[in-house]
Amino acid sequence: MRAAGALSKIVYSARYHVDIGPHVFPTRKYQLVYARAIETGIIQPSDVVEPLPARWDELELVHTSEYLTKIRDGTLTQEELAQLELPWSAEMVEVFRLMTGGTVAAARLACGLGHDGPTESPSSPDGRKASEDSPRPAFNLVVHIGGGLHHAFANHGEGFCPFNDVAVAVRVLQSNGIERVAIVDLDVHHGNGTAFIFSHARSIPPPRSEDRFRERRLLSPDDVFTFSMHQQHNYPMWKPRGSLDIGLPDGADDERVLSELATALPMVMASDRQCVFYLAGADPYEDDQLGGLRMTRGGLRQRDRLVIETVRAAGVPLVITLAGGYARRIEDTVDIHTATIEEARNATTKARKHEKE
Repeated sequence: MRAAGALSKIVYSARYHVDIGPHVFPTRKYQLVYARAIETGIIQPSDVVEPLPARWDELELVHTSEYLTKIRDGTLTQEELAQLELPWSAEMVEVFRLMTGGTVAAARLACGLGHDGPTESPSSPDGRKASEDSPRPAFNLVVHIGGGLHHAFANHGEGFCPFNDVAVAVRVLQSNGIERVAIVDLDVHHGNGTAFIFSHARSIPPPRSEDRFRERRLLSPDDVFTFSMHQQHNYPMWKPRGSLDIGLPDGADDERVLSELATALPMVMASDRQCVFYLAGADPYEDDQLGGLRMTRGGLRQRDRLVIETVRAAGVPLVITLAGGYARRIEDTVDIHTATIEEARNATTKARKHEKE
């Protein structure tokens, strides 16, 4: 029997921990987060789905054949490896292909498409099957203990990201009729790869604004809406425009971040979205090695709650990926990610309570 308050599903694999040598990216954080969530009863082992690696043809929905051949065969140039900032190995490639498959699996499950392929038609919020022309899945929350590799471009990897897992998952959903998707990226770093991948889809120029940290570009309701709120003066240097970008100044605290987020989320959800991806980065934390924002653990939990409750109120499927986290004490990163999963569980509990009422 499912424990009270359990999440719909958790996608995770112990194989996400890969040896990349001395590195600021702690891949063992995934094992630690999973163990903590199990130990504290936030998730149950019966709710965990083991993903399959993303197929190469799925990766080709986003990435070029030339790049995929290079990374598969280990023929990346030294410049390309320096840009990726990961040492190449066949194991590394397979781990990140598996992690990309994890986000694809989470997206399928959230939208009622099954783990390995379509098993049922998406349902509308009132429980009726949606038409093939306009599927409208109901609120369903799936957490992927992994993913959020938002720096990967179609033709190269960057910043610890060989593949853009969220972009691949979006394209898989679109091939199954889930077309209107939003991406809420709250990692401390701008989601440059994601923004560029989706930037050519029927865009209009951003309006003029007096706020030099804010750039907005609204897309057609049929396009992917990419929203990134990040530290402006941080990696990456080049930040392609997304649908909505909010670049925060150095040292922005909880109050500034939460205020900006509360203003932005209605714009993200304004166009009848059919699925939302949330990159819940832990790196805006005040003691993160790669971030310069001053968010507390309490502020990050409020951030998660605001995003999750907004999507729940809209009755839209939600996929959460963990994205970055590089705190000086890995225990802090684990605490932040675990709190995200707990907020997801709480929202699922609330949704089920409302269904019964």
